[in-house]
Amino acid sequence: MMITVPIYDMIILPEVTYYFKGEVFKEMDIPAVKAGDTLLFLMQKEEKSRKEMTAEDFFPLGVAAEIEAIDKEGNVSVRTVERVEISDLNVTKEKITAAVAARKETLDVEAEEVQNRFEKMRSTLLHFIQGFQWGIWARSYILHWKSMEEIASALSSYLSLTDEEKYAILASDTVSERMDRIERAVYELIEVARISEEAENAQQERHEKVYREDAIKKQIEFLQKQLDEMHPENVSDVRRFEQKIQNAGMNEEAKKEADKVLNRMKQEGKDSHEYGLLYDYLDFVTSLSWKKEETVDVNLEEAEKILDREHYGLKKVKQRVIQQMAVMALNRRQSGSILLFVGAPGTGKTSIGQSIAEALHRKYVRVSLGGVRDEAEIRGHRRTYVGAMPGRIMEGMKRCETSNPVMVLDEVDKLSRDYSGDPASALLEVLDPEQNHTFTDHYMNVPYDLSDVLFVCTANTVDTIPEPLLNRMEVIQFPGYTSLEKFQIARKHLLPRTMKGMGIRSQSLKVTDEALKMLIEDYTKESGVRGLKKQLDTLCRYAAVKLVKGEQKSITVSPKRLRSFLDQKPIRHEEILAEKKPGIVTGLAWTAAGGEILFVETLLTKGTGKVKVTGQLGEVMKESGQIALSLVRALFPKEAEVLKTHDLHIHVPAGAVPKDGPSAGITLTTALASLVTERAVSPEYAMTGEVSLRGTVMPIGGLPEKLMAAHRAGISKVFIPEENVDDLEEVAEEVREKLEILPVRHVQEVLEKVAVLC
Repeated sequence: MMITVPIYDMIILPEVTYYFKGEVFKEMDIPAVKAGDTLLFLMQKEEKSRKEMTAEDFFPLGVAAEIEAIDKEGNVSVRTVERVEISDLNVTKEKITAAVAARKETLDVEAEEVQNRFEKMRSTLLHFIQGFQWGIWARSYILHWKSMEEIASALSSYLSLTDEEKYAILASDTVSERMDRIERAVYELIEVARISEEAENAQQERHEKVYREDAIKKQIEFLQKQLDEMHPENVSDVRRFEQKIQNAGMNEEAKKEADKVLNRMKQEGKDSHEYGLLYDYLDFVTSLSWKKEETVDVNLEEAEKILDREHYGLKKVKQRVIQQMAVMALNRRQSGSILLFVGAPGTGKTSIGQSIAEALHRKYVRVSLGGVRDEAEIRGHRRTYVGAMPGRIMEGMKRCETSNPVMVLDEVDKLSRDYSGDPASALLEVLDPEQNHTFTDHYMNVPYDLSDVLFVCTANTVDTIPEPLLNRMEVIQFPGYTSLEKFQIARKHLLPRTMKGMGIRSQSLKVTDEALKMLIEDYTKESGVRGLKKQLDTLCRYAAVKLVKGEQKSITVSPKRLRSFLDQKPIRHEEILAEKKPGIVTGLAWTAAGGEILFVETLLTKGTGKVKVTGQLGEVMKESGQIALSLVRALFPKEAEVLKTHDLHIHVPAGAVPKDGPSAGITLTTALASLVTERAVSPEYAMTGEVSLRGTVMPIGGLPEKLMAAHRAGISKVFIPEENVDDLEEVAEEVREKLEILPVRHVQEVLEKVAVLC
């Protein structure tokens, strides 16, 4: 009886002895076997369990074998005999049966050649295993092999062959073909094993080298650390920057860039011409504050006290600042609008930023933008350029050494542009809370979070600020100071600070109230207090000379002595006219230094109807003159006939000073109407407002400054556009009480009230 045994992933060849454990036959549900039994080995195409096998799962060629012996442990020794062709294969759950017929093979090589090729292969295997620890054990095993078939069968599980390739060895009908297939598979196994061994050894060497290098570096780092602790003054640049990068708290992108530059610095060495550039970059980025600052509770009462202590007046401005702080207190983070303080020089726009910083317990930093025309001044220069530097924003962040300062961007109205780019556009990203949390300076080339910075901008006027930039900010007007406010500021702030700065004790110099008021009224003409401070500096320096020489121990400044102390004449202000005359009307103008009054003078001379305009008037005022002339011709058709036979001359005094702006319309119209009707306008009237061809009086800007100028000049009645009535809230109460303010909607209302139009 022939017992059928399925075989998978194994090369079964004739005339080879195989050893099987007894459990193998039990697992295959093969009945008990004994010496002398005949076996039929069938090769499976793929591995399947006994219950899943079908006839199609076997190759059509098998091997007949005979059991030689069974030892005490049940292990079976089997000797294969010949190849057989399988037919009538029947596979059931209980057993496998088949009809077999011997498959002949052709001996096409000499026995001597077969032996030589076998011995060569065995010798190659013996030489190969010498380099392995298990080589001694494998040597005795290899020496027992007597044929190439035994070699292939023993190594079948190690050969890189598919099931079909293993079956092809068995299916070879010539000895030469079978030997060729076995040699190719065995020698390939040896080469693959040799290459793998070489690769593993090389990898082992690399790993050992890396481990050794790491160990040496750690040892060096440990020793260097001890030396640094013993001699901190001798710490190397690389070591210092390593520590600063580690402790800086940078984001991942910034740390990666810093490490990259540091590694390059190590490689370049101190003798490299790029070492200084790399050093400057690392010094800059590690000097920045990357860590988020803890939120400090905002005490609004304390903030109000600080603002009142440092700044007199400015009620509306301080109220808006307190509102901003209240929003920040509720959100516990930087939020709200970007504040833009607009006003004349010396009104406290920049200094209030210091008070805001003190009230919020933050660092203060000021960045001047006046005259900046290069975009790189904001965004920084790329490091590829010679002399590359960070932008002014990041330079300010470095100076303040914190991530949440109060940053005052001074003179944003004086930004300009040229071929180097538009700095105002670059400033958009800085001030936009939706973008500035990843602001990237070109010099740094990594994002930095500016979202915690409280930006405060200042400007003298909004006319030159680009609209996109202006939209990012909330405009807060800084009105000029009244004489009373200037007096209080000088008495409480400017004079004490000036005396302290020059080392003059309070008992050594006294300035009477009358002298101080005279100094304000006659020696300054600005809306702010910068010029006033300069005059106080001059006064104190004069006193310092007297005190040091010992000429006087105590000096009192009175109005009579003021001119000798300041060594200059009083400034001439435009004042109300002493007499009225047809064709002359008082107007109000706004300048960067505050409000001023101006006179519009008109004159008729014999001629042909020509119009001459003098006084350095801008295009807007010239157009206002044309509109005024058309209105007068329409309102006074009979009286205006004189303009056909006379030349008209319009003049605004102080011709050396350029004048322009949309607020002289009603002044020009009233002056021309007064001229053609020959009815004089009382000097007690002043006016401001633009007109349309319909005669409508349109709103203007700078009303607080203009009314202060009228008050200072002795004007008692002022015409303003009706749409500007709401702006009177910004005018100091002291000024409103002294002036009769007359809102008008149409130019005819003005002409009627000044008795030009009856």
